[in-house]
Amino acid sequence: METRNWLITGVSTGLGRAFARAALTAGHTVVGTVRSEKDLRAFEELESGRAHGRVLDVTDGDAVTAVVAEVERSVGPLDVVVANAGYGLEGTFEETPLAEVRWQFEVNVFGAVATLRAALPPMRRRRRGHLMAVTSMGGLMAVPGMSAYCGSKFALEGILEALGKEVAQFGIHVTAIEPGSFRTDWAGRSMTRAEQSIDDYDELFTPIREARRMASGNQLGNPAKAGEAVVHIASVDRPPAHLVLGSDALRLVAAARTAVDEDIRAWETLSRTTDFAEGAQL
Repeated sequence: METRNWLITGVSTGLGRAFARAALTAGHTVVGTVRSEKDLRAFEELESGRAHGRVLDVTDGDAVTAVVAEVERSVGPLDVVVANAGYGLEGTFEETPLAEVRWQFEVNVFGAVATLRAALPPMRRRRRGHLMAVTSMGGLMAVPGMSAYCGSKFALEGILEALGKEVAQFGIHVTAIEPGSFRTDWAGRSMTRAEQSIDDYDELFTPIREARRMASGNQLGNPAKAGEAVVHIASVDRPPAHLVLGSDALRLVAAARTAVDEDIRAWETLSRTTDFAEGAQL
């Protein structure tokens, strides 16, 4: 098996840690970004000589660019980059402050964009590489009380899909990783929650919020198996543009896409009435 150099953001815990462990187990070299020196030391202890930590805030675009350039010089050319760093923001649309929505996008969208943009030029020059980003099943479907989170992941999905079509000519693959519910801290201590302030939403949202809290720590998804899946698609000649992880994600994404298809079919006649009689088709 060909060994490769990986960069994965957000490897302190959760799926980022699982992806890193799987890549290290497969014999690859992994540079993982963390938020503290303590986490850096813990990460490097996973595999002496092949686990390299870097302290990084992905919302600092200049720092992201500098770290990627330094890694290319000191560790070696990056073959696989996984923009994983992100967090969940729970709250109904009306109850979530605009500042929190902006920060959700700053981390989940612009942090990922900064990471991929920094890694792309040297990959383009080498005419090879694999760019990945962790979106969510919430990037292909939406649930009440997660409008900001799902919005950020929908946005990232669109960026990745367009990017993949732009860079395929250079031998660069792009994959959106869309996990369902995995047994991590995402829905527990890592979740940011907007204050419930409007009673009208309580009947709908309180049971949803409590169910998510109760399920935390008992989710169906196995992070180690997710890591193995991601390492596997990095090794194939034709990796997917979309990798849905987990049976719950498969079920919920399929239902959401069916609902969209039904709307398209139901309103197709009306949709066609908005054309000029003649014009250019895209």
